Amino acid sequence: MSPTLRMALLFSMMGCGHLITVTVPEKFVNVTNGESALLQCTFVTTVQNTSNIIIQWSFVAKTSNVLQQVYYSQSGEDVISKPYEGRLNAPTYPATSNASITISNMQVSDAGAYTCEVHNFPDVNGKTEATIIVNILERPSVPFCAVHGDVESGHLVTLTCHSERGSPTPTYTWIRVDQDKTKTPVMGNPDPNIGSLYFRNISQFEFGEYCCSASNAVGSATCTVELSHELGDGAIAGAVIGALLGAVLIILIIWFMTHSMKKQKSKASKATEMQAIPKSSATVAYEGVPTRESGHQAYVTSGGVPMATNSHVHSDADGERAEA
Repeated sequence: MSPTLRMALLFSMMGCGHLITVTVPEKFVNVTNGESALLQCTFVTTVQNTSNIIIQWSFVAKTSNVLQQVYYSQSGEDVISKPYEGRLNAPTYPATSNASITISNMQVSDAGAYTCEVHNFPDVNGKTEATIIVNILERPSVPFCAVHGDVESGHLVTLTCHSERGSPTPTYTWIRVDQDKTKTPVMGNPDPNIGSLYFRNISQFEFGEYCCSASNAVGSATCTVELSHELGDGAIAGAVIGALLGAVLIILIIWFMTHSMKKQKSKASKATEMQAIPKSSATVAYEGVPTRESGHQAYVTSGGVPMATNSHVHSDADGERAEA
């Protein structure tokens, strides 16, 4: 052991060493979200000269174990970390016995442990640091209420209520609101920590309007939900109507396609029949096709039977008279 260290240890054991004591009057500080936090820290040193004093504030968030520097001061030179720029008011210099700081616009992310540390050489002994736990209080946000389950007698139905924000974590309370706006206790099984209200075997006596209140030390917010038989019937009716409309649409498509095919077949059949009908059945007029057999001129009827003309008859009669 070196002579200097041995001498310092001897002075310390004799009570002749320099001492410093850092204290915080409040170890727990609650701050509403958006407001300012005064973190008080005082110290007592045996050295009269404080021109070389070192003051440092560090922070560990509730959601992390990482140590972050908030503020550092030595010989009157201040260094403020970026997340606290424009938000932190540093202690005055030269420091007499006050190392307190004020942080404005506190957010939920600022909740955690803040440590005040002071050094004033040649003070080598004593309590050089103290810690303050800061809690950020935030009013619960407006919760969201919902109904889960088949709203029919004898079924399990659950009402849920949840706030996205709130510190401390909100607790939830359910009440029933009658038609005359009278508030009565609920008949189900509520869970105040997660905001659920269970109806194991729901009946018509439990139908009605329900109100959920999310509250903490800062304030509260509410939401309402209607628990009625129509809620379940409406969902079922909607599904049935949708299925029926779909079936009707399919039937109409099939009927239209079948009707079109039948119509096309009918037109094709009529065209074929018209082409198969002979021209002879439509008229008994003579065909203008002359034939000559044995010097006689004849016309052929549409039935294929030859008929003599008047000229042939007169010619035969004249011949007979000449022979006579």
